[in-house]
Amino acid sequence: MSPSGKKVYDDAEGNAPNTLKEEFEKLLNQYDYNFNKGDIVKGTIISVESSGALVDIGAKTAAFLPSKEISNSMAQDGIKSGDEMEFFILREENEDGQLTLSRRRVFTAQSWNELQALVDNDAVIECTVTSVVKGGLLIDVMGLRGFVPSSHLRVKSSLDELVGQTLPFKILSLDQQRNNIILSHRKVMAEQMAEQRKELFADLQVNDVVEGEVVRLTDFGAFIDLGGVDGLLPLSQMSWRWVEHPSDILSIGEKVKVEVIGIDYEKQRVSLSIKSQFPDPWLEVVKVLALNEKVEGNVTRIKHFGAFVEVYPGVEALLPSRDITDHQNATNKQVNVGDKIETYIVKFNPEERRISLSFQPLSEEEARLAMAHAASSAEFNRNVEEQSASHS
Repeated sequence: MSPSGKKVYDDAEGNAPNTLKEEFEKLLNQYDYNFNKGDIVKGTIISVESSGALVDIGAKTAAFLPSKEISNSMAQDGIKSGDEMEFFILREENEDGQLTLSRRRVFTAQSWNELQALVDNDAVIECTVTSVVKGGLLIDVMGLRGFVPSSHLRVKSSLDELVGQTLPFKILSLDQQRNNIILSHRKVMAEQMAEQRKELFADLQVNDVVEGEVVRLTDFGAFIDLGGVDGLLPLSQMSWRWVEHPSDILSIGEKVKVEVIGIDYEKQRVSLSIKSQFPDPWLEVVKVLALNEKVEGNVTRIKHFGAFVEVYPGVEALLPSRDITDHQNATNKQVNVGDKIETYIVKFNPEERRISLSFQPLSEEEARLAMAHAASSAEFNRNVEEQSASHS
């Protein structure tokens, strides 16, 4: 016993190794560890508090899992004592020897790995739109934030209406270091439409009458969505009546029945018609009108060479400008679009779809000559058609 009252343990050579110290070091060796920031470690939840949870990962001191570092997909009340899981070492030991952990970072790392697998497989991912920003949309991508440029959207509704909706996307670019994920909705829709187009062209036949939706209007016609294929409805095929612009009779989003009048399988183009579904009025007009007959009709349009007058539904005849000038000089009345006027048929050639009008009837001799000329023209046209048929 030493004078101080402390017990000293000496060996035979006079050295004094402290057996208690050795025992303590041995005890510490049980917790021999090497934890570094960024490591993924396994641990067990010891206790859960409002600020977070204490976790046993085999260190000297229980590590701390802040509540904000619990995964978005796991509410705080979703973890409990005894749960075993993996954690990300967010910060190394503080002055108390305590490590700070993150469960959220584990899920984030897993999400990046899963996203890379989606990119490698060119797969589709379903994501929820979270907000509208300048230039596009922000979406939730497995707990990460992704961006969809406006140019990569193919939707009919406004962007604000998409918030909260789940849509299919494909990943265009993935940059984990910059935390940057760019996605495309248009690419998914384009591939789906390509598959629909393939199926549609396999089934579509000329003379089929199908229903479609008007998706675009142009000066030369309208584009009709047939369910993955946009067919062209030319201006000339919209009606037997004269149509100045497609918007005069059609509107975006309108459902219409169209007949397929042409298919280009190589270029994947479809030509459509509305008027082909109705009787050709020129085949009927010969039954109700005749040369030198007085007719009443509405002026539909005026050109420098004359005015077009609808003398039968879908049939327009030309009133030459010289007749209009003579009429206006004689009556001091202008001829305007929309006017209802009475004229005489002075040339009647339904085979060529031509009718000429005048404010004055033909004389008997003029009528006889005109009828003879019309008859010879009709005979000539029939001979041409017969010769063409014999050579085909």
